[in-house]
Amino acid sequence: MGRMVTISLSNPDLQVDFAAALVQLRDTYLQEALFTTVKKITLRLVDRDLAEFATDSDLALLASKGLRGEIIFATPTILRANPYLLGYYRLLLGYSQKQFYTASTGCGKFKAMEADGQLSSTCETSLKDLCNGLNKASSYLLNSMLATSLTRSFLDDLTLLTLGPQLRGGTNVKIGARGIVLVFDAIKAIVEDNVTRTSTRVIEIVNAASRKVLIEFASDPDIVIREQLCSRKEDYRNIIAIEIKGGTDFSNIHNRIGEAEKSHQKAKAQGFAECWTVVNVDRIDIPTAMRESPSTNRFYRLSQIVSGEGAEYSDFEGRIRSLTGVPSKSKKRKKK
Repeated sequence: MGRMVTISLSNPDLQVDFAAALVQLRDTYLQEALFTTVKKITLRLVDRDLAEFATDSDLALLASKGLRGEIIFATPTILRANPYLLGYYRLLLGYSQKQFYTASTGCGKFKAMEADGQLSSTCETSLKDLCNGLNKASSYLLNSMLATSLTRSFLDDLTLLTLGPQLRGGTNVKIGARGIVLVFDAIKAIVEDNVTRTSTRVIEIVNAASRKVLIEFASDPDIVIREQLCSRKEDYRNIIAIEIKGGTDFSNIHNRIGEAEKSHQKAKAQGFAECWTVVNVDRIDIPTAMRESPSTNRFYRLSQIVSGEGAEYSDFEGRIRSLTGVPSKSKKRKKK
């Protein structure tokens, strides 16, 4: 009988963080973000751009596989509508940020498009040059691939191949992304009796006023809660913006609160009524934190939210229910 070998592996915390980050990045830099953007703009303008910035033979090759041109070719119309998508085309072409955003490539000045979703007037004047440069590389990629591998899912795989090392290197990933998932799951547990649809990125509920409320992963801030005011899908009331700082390093907490303040200033400008910051440091001094992030309406500790009990959790739960219009479980039991 062979000797028993003890297998002892550490928890895959890094991969858990990757999974959390990937959920967010899909709505910012990957195919989902591209398709969502295309749905919101006039397709005729995209087709006009493709006719100018891609060859007929390349577009015909994509069409033969049931693919539209923008899945691989950048256009000014799309990048104006969503500057973040420069990151999609960079990832698809396999360039790291360090390779791509340099003076030698001429792309350095465009970094704010991917990082902040901002298109400056200087970049606007050079947008056609950027698309020409990207699409020359895209044409090379397209015509170097095996025709049998030319599918939507395979192109998505190519972006993930570039994204993997970027995540592992920590470039563009928030440390402790797992905390975002923990808060998302805590909210889901609070509203579970009213959930009508759920996915990895969105929880949809119907509140006491029979209105649809969406709880969504976002890129900045991390989680947003919005109420649909009428049948028009785009007509929402922005209720809560939540920024989660999952890092456990106490010495860096003040920098993270400063980052949360920047996020909440954007959220306030978008009309969010409440801005909350969740931190993964129990020793935080709330009065000091409030001075450092005056846009934050409420501070919560991640450990208390995850615990599901205590005064701090009760406050979090009560405000989620009140602001979304979801009745408490005790009230629902009385109705039965």
